[in-house]
Amino acid sequence: MLSREENELLTRVGAATPMGRTMRRYWIPALLSREIEPDGPPVRVRLLGENLVAFRDSRGHIGLLDEYCPHRRASLFFGRNEECGLRCVYHGWKFDVDGSCIEQMNEPESFAHKVRVTAYPTCELGGLVWAYMGPAEKIPPLPKFAWTQAPESHRHVSKVVQECNWLQGLEGGLDTSHAPILHRLLRDNAAGGGGIKPSNPYVRAGAPRLVVDITDYGYQYTGLRQLGDAEQHVRTYHYILPFHQIRAASNEIGDWGDAGHAWVPIDDETTMVYNWVYSRKEALSEEERLERAIGNGPAHVDQTNFRSKANRANNYLIDRAAQKTDTFTGINGINVQDRAIQESMGPICDRSQEHLGPADKGIIQMRRLLREAVHTAEANGRPPGLDPSYYDLYCALQVLPRDVDWRAILAPDLGREKILQTV
Repeated sequence: MLSREENELLTRVGAATPMGRTMRRYWIPALLSREIEPDGPPVRVRLLGENLVAFRDSRGHIGLLDEYCPHRRASLFFGRNEECGLRCVYHGWKFDVDGSCIEQMNEPESFAHKVRVTAYPTCELGGLVWAYMGPAEKIPPLPKFAWTQAPESHRHVSKVVQECNWLQGLEGGLDTSHAPILHRLLRDNAAGGGGIKPSNPYVRAGAPRLVVDITDYGYQYTGLRQLGDAEQHVRTYHYILPFHQIRAASNEIGDWGDAGHAWVPIDDETTMVYNWVYSRKEALSEEERLERAIGNGPAHVDQTNFRSKANRANNYLIDRAAQKTDTFTGINGINVQDRAIQESMGPICDRSQEHLGPADKGIIQMRRLLREAVHTAEANGRPPGLDPSYYDLYCALQVLPRDVDWRAILAPDLGREKILQTV
Protein backbone atom coordinates (compact mmCIF):
# COMPACT_ATOMS: atom_id res chain seq x y z
CA MET A 1 0.00 0.00 0.00
CA LEU A 2 0.94 3.65 -0.28
CA SER A 3 0.19 6.42 2.15
CA ARG A 4 -2.21 9.10 0.93
CA GLU A 5 0.76 11.50 0.66
CA GLU A 6 2.76 9.04 -1.46
CA ASN A 7 -0.27 8.40 -3.64
CA GLU A 8 -0.63 12.14 -4.25
CA LEU A 9 3.07 12.38 -5.06
CA LEU A 10 2.92 9.72 -7.77
CA THR A 11 -0.42 10.54 -9.37
CA ARG A 12 -0.48 14.34 -9.69
CA VAL A 13 1.23 15.56 -12.86
CA GLY A 14 0.53 19.30 -13.15
CA ALA A 15 3.41 21.66 -13.88
CA ALA A 16 3.64 22.72 -10.22
CA THR A 17 3.81 19.16 -8.82
CA PRO A 18 6.94 17.08 -8.13
CA MET A 19 5.85 14.25 -10.45
CA GLY A 20 4.83 16.76 -13.09
CA ARG A 21 8.25 18.40 -12.98
CA THR A 22 9.93 14.99 -13.09
CA MET A 23 7.88 13.72 -16.02
CA ARG A 24 8.76 16.85 -18.00
CA ARG A 25 12.41 15.72 -17.93
CA TYR A 26 11.58 12.86 -20.35
CA TRP A 27 10.50 12.73 -23.98
CA ILE A 28 6.71 12.24 -23.93
CA PRO A 29 4.48 10.87 -26.73
CA ALA A 30 2.20 13.75 -27.74
CA LEU A 31 0.25 12.49 -30.77
CA LEU A 32 0.39 10.16 -33.77
CA SER A 33 2.40 11.43 -36.73
CA ARG A 34 -0.53 10.71 -39.03
CA GLU A 35 -2.75 13.20 -37.18
CA ILE A 36 -1.02 16.22 -38.75
CA GLU A 37 0.02 17.01 -42.32
CA PRO A 38 1.80 19.97 -43.95
CA ASP A 39 -0.50 23.02 -43.94
CA GLY A 40 -3.25 20.80 -42.54
CA PRO A 41 -5.54 21.68 -39.64
CA PRO A 42 -4.02 21.99 -36.17
CA VAL A 43 -4.85 19.35 -33.58
CA ARG A 44 -5.67 19.86 -29.91
CA VAL A 45 -3.25 18.09 -27.56
CA ARG A 46 -3.71 17.95 -23.79
CA LEU A 47 -0.54 16.78 -22.06
CA LEU A 48 0.23 16.73 -18.34
CA GLY A 49 -2.69 19.06 -17.74
CA GLU A 50 -1.60 21.63 -20.35
CA ASN A 51 -3.76 22.57 -23.35
CA LEU A 52 -1.66 22.67 -26.53
CA VAL A 53 -2.07 22.63 -30.30
CA ALA A 54 0.11 20.72 -32.76
CA PHE A 55 0.58 21.51 -36.44
CA ARG A 56 2.90 20.62 -39.30
CA ASP A 57 4.03 23.63 -41.31
CA SER A 58 4.60 23.98 -45.05
CA ARG A 59 8.12 22.52 -44.75
CA GLY A 60 6.98 19.55 -42.68
CA HIS A 61 8.33 20.95 -39.41
CA ILE A 62 6.21 20.35 -36.30
CA GLY A 63 5.03 22.97 -33.85
CA LEU A 64 3.60 22.18 -30.40
CA LEU A 65 2.31 25.44 -28.94
CA ASP A 66 0.27 26.68 -26.01
CA GLU A 67 -3.31 26.53 -27.29
CA TYR A 68 -4.04 30.14 -26.36
CA CYS A 69 -2.86 33.09 -28.41
CA PRO A 70 -0.82 35.47 -26.20
CA HIS A 71 -2.75 38.47 -27.59
CA ARG A 72 -6.31 37.96 -26.28
CA ARG A 73 -6.15 34.24 -25.38
CA ALA A 74 -8.24 32.97 -28.29
CA SER A 75 -7.73 29.28 -29.11
CA LEU A 76 -5.18 28.61 -31.82
CA PHE A 77 -7.07 25.40 -32.63
CA PHE A 78 -9.17 27.59 -34.95
CA GLY A 79 -6.01 28.95 -36.55
CA ARG A 80 -5.04 28.95 -40.22
CA ASN A 81 -2.01 26.76 -40.92
CA GLU A 82 -0.46 28.63 -43.84
CA GLU A 83 2.91 29.57 -45.28
CA CYS A 84 5.11 28.18 -42.51
CA GLY A 85 3.06 29.38 -39.58
CA LEU A 86 -0.15 29.14 -37.58
CA ARG A 87 -2.28 32.30 -37.77
CA CYS A 88 -4.86 33.17 -35.10
CA VAL A 89 -8.15 33.90 -36.83
CA TYR A 90 -9.15 36.56 -34.26
CA HIS A 91 -6.62 39.28 -35.09
CA GLY A 92 -4.24 37.57 -37.49
CA TRP A 93 -1.21 37.12 -35.25
CA LYS A 94 0.94 34.38 -36.77
CA PHE A 95 3.41 32.05 -35.01
CA ASP A 96 6.12 29.76 -36.34
CA VAL A 97 6.91 26.28 -34.97
CA ASP A 98 9.34 27.80 -32.46
CA GLY A 99 6.61 30.00 -30.97
CA SER A 100 7.90 33.29 -32.38
CA CYS A 101 5.29 35.79 -33.53
CA ILE A 102 6.11 36.64 -37.14
CA GLU A 103 3.10 38.74 -38.26
CA GLN A 104 0.39 40.94 -36.69
CA MET A 105 -2.36 41.77 -39.16
CA ASN A 106 -4.22 44.16 -36.84
CA GLU A 107 -1.26 46.34 -35.82
CA PRO A 108 -0.21 49.34 -37.93
CA GLU A 109 3.29 49.07 -36.44
CA SER A 110 4.25 45.52 -35.71
CA PHE A 111 5.94 44.56 -32.45
CA ALA A 112 5.90 40.85 -33.34
CA HIS A 113 9.59 40.48 -32.44
CA LYS A 114 8.64 41.06 -28.80
CA VAL A 115 5.98 38.33 -28.66
CA ARG A 116 6.32 34.59 -28.15
CA VAL A 117 3.95 31.77 -27.31
CA THR A 118 5.14 28.75 -25.33
CA ALA A 119 6.48 26.13 -27.74
CA TYR A 120 7.91 22.75 -26.82
CA PRO A 121 10.67 20.91 -28.72
CA THR A 122 9.50 17.87 -30.66
CA CYS A 123 10.97 14.90 -32.46
CA GLU A 124 9.35 12.30 -34.69
CA LEU A 125 10.15 8.63 -34.13
CA GLY A 126 8.24 5.41 -34.72
CA GLY A 127 5.12 7.07 -36.08
CA LEU A 128 4.80 9.32 -33.02
CA VAL A 129 5.46 12.97 -32.32
CA TRP A 130 7.31 13.23 -28.99
CA ALA A 131 7.53 16.37 -26.86
CA TYR A 132 10.05 17.60 -24.33
CA MET A 133 8.51 19.95 -21.77
CA GLY A 134 11.38 20.35 -19.31
CA PRO A 135 14.28 22.77 -18.88
CA ALA A 136 16.00 23.50 -22.19
CA GLU A 137 19.46 22.90 -20.77
CA LYS A 138 18.51 19.38 -19.59
CA ILE A 139 17.06 17.92 -22.78
CA PRO A 140 17.84 14.15 -22.86
CA PRO A 141 18.90 11.90 -25.76
CA LEU A 142 16.16 11.03 -28.24
CA PRO A 143 13.79 8.18 -27.26
CA LYS A 144 15.12 5.64 -29.77
CA PHE A 145 13.36 2.53 -28.52
CA ALA A 146 14.05 -0.48 -30.76
CA TRP A 147 10.48 -0.40 -32.07
CA THR A 148 10.88 3.22 -33.24
CA GLN A 149 13.81 2.13 -35.43
CA ALA A 150 11.89 -0.62 -37.25
CA PRO A 151 10.69 0.14 -40.80
CA GLU A 152 7.11 1.33 -41.07
CA SER A 153 6.14 -1.96 -42.75
CA HIS A 154 7.20 -3.85 -39.60
CA ARG A 155 5.65 -1.64 -36.89
CA HIS A 156 2.27 -0.28 -35.90
CA VAL A 157 1.19 2.24 -33.29
CA SER A 158 -2.24 3.33 -32.06
CA LYS A 159 -3.72 5.21 -29.14
CA VAL A 160 -6.81 5.22 -26.94
CA VAL A 161 -8.10 7.42 -24.13
CA GLN A 162 -8.39 5.79 -20.71
CA GLU A 163 -10.65 7.44 -18.14
CA CYS A 164 -8.43 7.18 -15.07
CA ASN A 165 -5.07 8.23 -13.70
CA TRP A 166 -1.96 7.15 -15.60
CA LEU A 167 -0.55 5.10 -12.72
CA GLN A 168 -3.50 2.69 -12.77
CA GLY A 169 -2.78 1.89 -16.41
CA LEU A 170 0.94 1.44 -15.83
CA GLU A 171 0.34 -0.84 -12.85
CA GLY A 172 -1.99 -3.00 -14.92
CA GLY A 173 0.63 -3.31 -17.64
CA LEU A 174 3.30 -4.34 -15.15
CA ASP A 175 1.06 -6.90 -13.41
CA THR A 176 1.93 -10.24 -14.99
CA SER A 177 -0.10 -12.33 -12.57
CA HIS A 178 -3.50 -11.11 -13.85
CA ALA A 179 -3.00 -11.87 -17.55
CA PRO A 180 -4.00 -15.58 -17.70
CA ILE A 181 -6.89 -14.87 -15.33
CA LEU A 182 -8.56 -11.69 -16.57
CA HIS A 183 -7.78 -12.43 -20.23
CA ARG A 184 -8.49 -16.17 -20.37
CA LEU A 185 -10.96 -17.83 -22.69
CA LEU A 186 -13.07 -20.60 -21.22
CA ARG A 187 -12.71 -22.79 -24.30
CA ASP A 188 -10.36 -22.81 -27.25
CA ASN A 189 -13.11 -22.11 -29.79
CA ALA A 190 -14.77 -19.40 -27.70
CA ALA A 191 -16.79 -16.79 -29.56
CA GLY A 192 -15.53 -13.22 -29.50
CA GLY A 193 -12.00 -11.98 -30.03
CA GLY A 194 -9.38 -11.36 -27.43
CA GLY A 195 -8.17 -13.83 -24.87
CA ILE A 196 -5.79 -16.63 -23.99
CA LYS A 197 -6.91 -20.15 -24.84
CA PRO A 198 -7.13 -22.69 -22.01
CA SER A 199 -4.75 -24.94 -23.95
CA ASN A 200 -2.05 -22.23 -23.85
CA PRO A 201 0.83 -23.07 -21.44
CA TYR A 202 0.41 -19.58 -19.99
CA VAL A 203 -2.97 -20.66 -18.60
CA ARG A 204 -2.01 -24.24 -17.75
CA ALA A 205 1.05 -23.19 -15.73
CA GLY A 206 0.91 -22.20 -12.09
CA ALA A 207 0.97 -18.74 -10.53
CA PRO A 208 4.17 -16.85 -11.28
CA ARG A 209 7.28 -16.43 -9.18
CA LEU A 210 8.59 -12.97 -10.04
CA VAL A 211 12.22 -11.98 -10.48
CA VAL A 212 12.90 -8.25 -10.76
CA ASP A 213 16.32 -7.13 -12.04
CA ILE A 214 16.80 -3.43 -11.26
CA THR A 215 18.69 -1.48 -13.95
CA ASP A 216 19.58 2.12 -14.75
CA TYR A 217 16.45 2.53 -16.92
CA GLY A 218 13.96 0.79 -14.61
CA TYR A 219 13.93 -2.98 -14.53
CA GLN A 220 13.53 -6.27 -16.30
CA TYR A 221 10.95 -8.46 -14.62
CA THR A 222 10.33 -12.11 -15.32
CA GLY A 223 7.42 -14.40 -14.55
CA LEU A 224 8.51 -17.98 -13.88
CA ARG A 225 5.62 -20.47 -13.85
CA GLN A 226 5.93 -24.19 -13.13
CA LEU A 227 4.58 -26.31 -15.96
CA GLY A 228 4.26 -29.98 -15.15
CA ASP A 229 7.10 -31.77 -13.36
CA ALA A 230 10.07 -30.69 -15.49
CA GLU A 231 9.25 -27.50 -17.42
CA GLN A 232 8.66 -23.83 -16.75
CA HIS A 233 6.90 -21.06 -18.66
CA VAL A 234 9.19 -18.01 -18.72
CA ARG A 235 8.19 -14.54 -19.89
CA THR A 236 10.37 -11.42 -19.65
CA TYR A 237 9.22 -7.80 -19.65
CA HIS A 238 10.89 -4.41 -19.30
CA TYR A 239 9.78 -1.31 -17.44
CA ILE A 240 11.40 1.92 -18.65
CA LEU A 241 10.81 5.02 -16.55
CA PRO A 242 8.48 6.75 -16.27
CA PHE A 243 5.60 5.01 -18.11
CA HIS A 244 6.82 2.53 -20.74
CA GLN A 245 6.35 -1.25 -20.86
CA ILE A 246 7.88 -3.74 -23.31
CA ARG A 247 6.65 -7.32 -23.58
CA ALA A 248 6.91 -10.25 -25.99
CA ALA A 249 4.47 -9.71 -28.84
CA SER A 250 2.68 -13.04 -28.66
CA ASN A 251 1.52 -15.55 -26.10
CA GLU A 252 1.64 -18.39 -28.59
CA ILE A 253 3.80 -17.78 -31.66
CA GLY A 254 7.08 -17.16 -29.88
CA ASP A 255 10.03 -14.83 -30.39
CA TRP A 256 8.95 -12.89 -33.49
CA GLY A 257 8.71 -9.38 -32.09
CA ASP A 258 7.80 -7.13 -29.21
CA ALA A 259 4.82 -5.04 -28.17
CA GLY A 260 4.10 -2.57 -25.43
CA HIS A 261 2.40 0.54 -24.17
CA ALA A 262 3.12 4.03 -22.88
CA TRP A 263 0.61 5.42 -20.37
CA VAL A 264 0.86 9.17 -20.93
CA PRO A 265 -1.04 11.49 -18.56
CA ILE A 266 -3.50 13.79 -20.29
CA ASP A 267 -4.18 15.19 -16.83
CA ASP A 268 -4.57 13.77 -13.33
CA GLU A 269 -7.69 11.76 -14.17
CA THR A 270 -7.28 10.90 -17.86
CA THR A 271 -4.61 8.98 -19.77
CA MET A 272 -3.67 8.50 -23.40
CA VAL A 273 -2.47 4.94 -23.86
CA TYR A 274 -0.11 4.45 -26.81
CA ASN A 275 0.00 0.87 -28.09
CA TRP A 276 2.76 -0.41 -30.35
CA VAL A 277 3.97 -3.64 -31.88
CA TYR A 278 6.85 -4.48 -34.18
CA SER A 279 8.03 -7.58 -35.97
CA ARG A 280 11.64 -8.67 -36.20
CA LYS A 281 10.72 -11.07 -39.02
CA GLU A 282 7.85 -10.58 -41.47
CA ALA A 283 6.09 -7.31 -42.26
CA LEU A 284 2.86 -6.77 -40.34
CA SER A 285 -0.32 -7.62 -42.22
CA GLU A 286 -3.30 -5.31 -42.57
CA GLU A 287 -5.29 -7.66 -40.35
CA GLU A 288 -2.68 -7.41 -37.59
CA ARG A 289 -2.88 -3.61 -37.78
CA LEU A 290 -6.62 -3.73 -37.01
CA GLU A 291 -5.84 -4.90 -33.45
CA ARG A 292 -9.10 -6.84 -33.16
CA ALA A 293 -8.02 -9.21 -30.39
CA ILE A 294 -6.26 -6.55 -28.33
CA GLY A 295 -9.17 -4.12 -28.59
CA ASN A 296 -7.41 -0.95 -29.78
CA GLY A 297 -8.32 -0.80 -33.47
CA PRO A 298 -11.19 0.84 -35.38
CA ALA A 299 -13.66 -1.86 -34.28
CA HIS A 300 -13.14 -0.88 -30.65
CA VAL A 301 -11.91 2.74 -30.69
CA ASP A 302 -13.45 5.80 -32.37
CA GLN A 303 -10.66 7.05 -34.65
CA THR A 304 -11.87 10.67 -34.53
CA ASN A 305 -11.55 11.17 -30.77
CA PHE A 306 -9.70 7.97 -29.79
CA ARG A 307 -12.25 7.03 -27.14
CA SER A 308 -13.22 3.45 -26.50
CA LYS A 309 -16.62 2.43 -27.87
CA ALA A 310 -17.00 0.10 -24.90
CA ASN A 311 -16.90 2.30 -21.84
CA ARG A 312 -18.32 2.93 -18.38
CA ALA A 313 -21.55 4.39 -19.79
CA ASN A 314 -22.46 1.11 -21.54
CA ASN A 315 -20.79 -1.20 -18.99
CA TYR A 316 -18.04 -1.97 -21.52
CA LEU A 317 -20.62 -3.95 -23.55
CA ILE A 318 -20.29 -6.83 -21.11
CA ASP A 319 -22.03 -10.02 -22.26
CA ARG A 320 -23.05 -12.01 -19.19
CA ALA A 321 -23.99 -15.04 -21.27
CA ALA A 322 -20.54 -15.09 -22.86
CA GLN A 323 -19.03 -14.74 -19.40
CA LYS A 324 -20.56 -18.10 -18.49
CA THR A 325 -19.47 -19.98 -21.60
CA ASP A 326 -16.72 -18.19 -23.56
CA THR A 327 -14.62 -15.59 -21.74
CA PHE A 328 -13.66 -14.96 -18.13
CA THR A 329 -14.99 -11.39 -18.21
CA GLY A 330 -17.65 -11.34 -20.93
CA ILE A 331 -15.87 -8.27 -22.35
CA ASN A 332 -14.46 -8.33 -25.88
CA GLY A 333 -10.84 -7.26 -26.41
CA ILE A 334 -7.85 -7.76 -24.12
CA ASN A 335 -7.13 -4.08 -23.56
CA VAL A 336 -10.84 -3.30 -23.30
CA GLN A 337 -10.84 -5.71 -20.36
CA ASP A 338 -7.86 -3.85 -18.90
CA ARG A 339 -9.55 -0.47 -19.30
CA ALA A 340 -12.76 -1.71 -17.68
CA ILE A 341 -10.97 -3.00 -14.59
CA GLN A 342 -8.55 -0.08 -14.24
CA GLU A 343 -11.29 2.52 -14.70
CA SER A 344 -13.45 0.65 -12.15
CA MET A 345 -10.96 1.72 -9.45
CA GLY A 346 -12.09 5.34 -9.85
CA PRO A 347 -10.37 8.37 -11.39
CA ILE A 348 -7.47 8.07 -8.91
CA CYS A 349 -7.18 4.82 -6.98
CA ASP A 350 -6.88 5.09 -3.18
CA ARG A 351 -3.81 2.92 -2.67
CA SER A 352 -3.89 3.39 1.09
CA GLN A 353 -6.65 0.73 1.10
CA GLU A 354 -4.65 -1.96 -0.76
CA HIS A 355 -3.43 -5.34 0.44
CA LEU A 356 -0.44 -6.33 -1.70
CA GLY A 357 1.28 -9.72 -1.95
CA PRO A 358 4.39 -11.32 -3.50
CA ALA A 359 2.72 -11.31 -6.94
CA ASP A 360 2.81 -7.49 -6.76
CA LYS A 361 6.60 -7.30 -6.58
CA GLY A 362 6.89 -5.52 -9.92
CA ILE A 363 4.36 -2.88 -8.91
CA ILE A 364 6.05 -2.32 -5.55
CA GLN A 365 9.45 -1.82 -7.19
CA MET A 366 8.01 0.48 -9.88
CA ARG A 367 6.52 2.75 -7.23
CA ARG A 368 9.82 2.81 -5.36
CA LEU A 369 11.72 3.74 -8.53
CA LEU A 370 9.23 6.51 -9.31
CA ARG A 371 9.56 7.98 -5.82
CA GLU A 372 13.35 7.90 -6.13
CA ALA A 373 13.19 9.52 -9.58
CA VAL A 374 11.04 12.34 -8.19
CA HIS A 375 13.39 12.92 -5.26
CA THR A 376 16.40 12.95 -7.62
CA ALA A 377 14.78 15.41 -10.02
CA GLU A 378 13.61 17.66 -7.19
CA ALA A 379 17.21 17.76 -5.94
CA ASN A 380 18.25 18.95 -9.43
CA GLY A 381 19.77 15.56 -10.26
CA ARG A 382 19.36 13.39 -13.33
CA PRO A 383 16.53 10.85 -12.89
CA PRO A 384 17.03 7.33 -14.28
CA GLY A 385 15.71 6.32 -17.69
CA LEU A 386 17.11 9.29 -19.60
CA ASP A 387 20.23 7.60 -20.97
CA PRO A 388 20.08 5.33 -24.05
CA SER A 389 20.75 2.02 -22.27
CA TYR A 390 17.20 0.89 -23.17
CA TYR A 391 17.63 1.36 -26.94
CA ASP A 392 18.27 -2.30 -27.81
CA LEU A 393 16.07 -4.08 -25.28
CA TYR A 394 13.76 -6.88 -26.35
CA CYS A 395 11.58 -9.46 -24.59
CA ALA A 396 10.93 -13.15 -24.90
CA LEU A 397 8.67 -15.97 -23.78
CA GLN A 398 9.31 -19.68 -23.98
CA VAL A 399 8.68 -23.01 -22.30
CA LEU A 400 12.04 -24.23 -20.98
CA PRO A 401 13.38 -27.12 -18.90
CA ARG A 402 13.23 -26.10 -15.27
CA ASP A 403 16.96 -26.59 -14.64
CA VAL A 404 18.35 -24.30 -17.40
CA ASP A 405 19.68 -20.74 -17.07
CA TRP A 406 16.70 -18.83 -18.46
CA ARG A 407 18.61 -15.53 -18.44
CA ALA A 408 21.28 -16.87 -20.78
CA ILE A 409 18.60 -18.08 -23.20
CA LEU A 410 15.94 -15.36 -23.06
CA ALA A 411 17.67 -12.23 -21.76
CA PRO A 412 21.21 -12.04 -23.14
CA ASP A 413 20.59 -8.39 -24.06
CA LEU A 414 20.43 -7.45 -20.39
CA GLY A 415 23.73 -8.92 -19.24
CA ARG A 416 24.77 -9.33 -15.64
CA GLU A 417 26.78 -6.11 -15.76
CA LYS A 418 23.60 -4.08 -16.31
CA ILE A 419 21.78 -5.48 -13.28
CA LEU A 420 22.12 -3.19 -10.28
CA GLN A 421 20.08 -5.39 -7.94
CA THR A 422 17.84 -8.48 -8.11
CA VAL A 423 14.77 -8.62 -5.89
